[in-house]
Amino acid sequence: MRLKEKVAVVTGAASGIGKATVRRFVEEGAFVIIGDIQRELGEDLSSEMGHKATFKYCDVTDEVDVKELMKAAVSTYGSLDIVMNNAGIVGSRGPISSTDASEFKATLDILLYGTFLGIKHAAPYMEQQKSGSIINIASTAGVTGGLGPHVYAAAKHGVVGLTKNVAAELCRSGVRVNCIAPGSTVTPLVAAAYTNDHEAIEEVSEIVKAKSPILNRPGMPLDVANAALYLASDESGNTNGHCLVVDGGLTTGSTPNDPPHSDAMPFLRQAGQRGL
Repeated sequence: MRLKEKVAVVTGAASGIGKATVRRFVEEGAFVIIGDIQRELGEDLSSEMGHKATFKYCDVTDEVDVKELMKAAVSTYGSLDIVMNNAGIVGSRGPISSTDASEFKATLDILLYGTFLGIKHAAPYMEQQKSGSIINIASTAGVTGGLGPHVYAAAKHGVVGLTKNVAAELCRSGVRVNCIAPGSTVTPLVAAAYTNDHEAIEEVSEIVKAKSPILNRPGMPLDVANAALYLASDESGNTNGHCLVVDGGLTTGSTPNDPPHSDAMPFLRQAGQRGL
C-alpha cells in the first residue's frame, strides 16, 4: 500500500498508459480521479475500480476543465497528492516543409499547453499542504532527436524543460515535479501511429518487440505505470526535476541488432595500439 489514502488525478486515463496507472495506483491504496475525453471508456474504468476512482470529463486544452478536474479531487476525496499529466496524441506528422501550421499548434496545445495547465492548477493545492508529486509524461522523442514527428518532439522536449524549471520553483514548498520518457509502448495511441488502427494491439506488440533492445520484451503500459508509482510514492521523496527514461535502453544507443560490447573489444584494443 505505497499510496495508501493518497489522492491522485490522472489525465488521459481511460486507455493505454493512463489506464494502467489508474489500476496500479488503486492497487497501492490511492483514490483516483480519471480525467479523459473518452467518456464511455472512462466510466467503464471507474466502475471497475469501484469507490476508489471517479471519472470526470476533461479536455486538457480547456483551462476550466483542468481547473475543475483538480477541484474534483479535493471535493470528492479530500486532498490532491499526485497529478499525472498523461493526456496526449501523436499529432501532426510529415516533413517540416509540408507541416500544417494549425495542426502544429493543435498538437502543442494538447501535449505541452495541457501539461502546463495540469501543473498550474495542481500547484496551489499542493503548495498549501506543502507536499505533492506532479508527474509529466514526456517521451524518448523529448530527450533526443529522430524518434518522433517534429511537433511531437518539440512538445515533449518542452515537457522535459518545463518539468525541470517548475521543479526548481515548487520544491521550496515541498512539491516534487518529475517526468517519465517512455519509448514505444504497446498502447492504442502507438498502434494508431504504426498501423492507423488503434485496436491493432497484437500487431503493434510485435512491432514494438522487434524495435526493443531487450530481447522479446516490448514496452508495456505497466512498465510506465510502475515508474509513475515510484515517482508518486514517498520512496522517491528526494527525487525532483528528474526525467526517468523507460525505453529498454534505446536512448543509450542500444538496438536489437547490436553485438555484445565484448565482441568489439579486440578491435578497439588493436585500434588503440595503432593510434586510430
